[in-house]
Amino acid sequence: MIIILFFLLWELLPATGVVNPSLLTPASRVFKTLWGLLWSGELLIHLWVSLKRIVLGLGLAVAIGGPLGLVMGWFKDLEKTIDAPLQAGRQVSALALFPVFILFFGIGETSKVIIIFWASVWPILLNTIGGVKSIDPLVIKSARSMAASGITLFRKVILPAAAPSIFTGVRLGAAYAFMVLVAAEMVGANAGLGFLVLNSQEVFKIPEMYAAILALALFGLTINNLLLISERRATRWREVR
Repeated sequence: MIIILFFLLWELLPATGVVNPSLLTPASRVFKTLWGLLWSGELLIHLWVSLKRIVLGLGLAVAIGGPLGLVMGWFKDLEKTIDAPLQAGRQVSALALFPVFILFFGIGETSKVIIIFWASVWPILLNTIGGVKSIDPLVIKSARSMAASGITLFRKVILPAAAPSIFTGVRLGAAYAFMVLVAAEMVGANAGLGFLVLNSQEVFKIPEMYAAILALALFGLTINNLLLISERRATRWREVR
């Protein structure tokens, strides 16, 4: 209902002159423009480029933040040793470090992937640590009493128990990744949804700009829903039968 009301206001405000239609394109025209971009194939090109950057940056964050979080959550001495530099690092905004990434990696794909990685790795890491530390000690003791240890304990007990927190971290990481994706694609890029937003604004193609923003929102919702489906499948053991 709220979504319907939102799009209704979006359509009526510029149509009735309450908002300048040259600044806020009516929703119906935006959807028509979006369909035109999709039909021509232009939107798919930008979507594919953005998807590759998100997959690489977020995938790298999961590959590093997940295992590191599991180890830090389990080995308390290791956590105490490296917690301070990690806490300092997470306070530094990815956007603030973007000029540094450009200096080291140039304005190509590498710097864009790195900034997405930096923004998304922290929620994954911290949620994984929290998930491991929140496991009921009785569960660990019970598993050890049944001769579970080492890799078996991690695979059968710790990882499944921490999975809900890990997936929460991945979803938060994906949200941060989308925020910095737009900024990354506005610097030295010639393709991507963020580039399409900025380029449309610069040449005053306002309908295309709003269509690109809408495509970004739908893209983000799709990724989030896919992660939710993956979480439900990976944590079916939580369902009460």
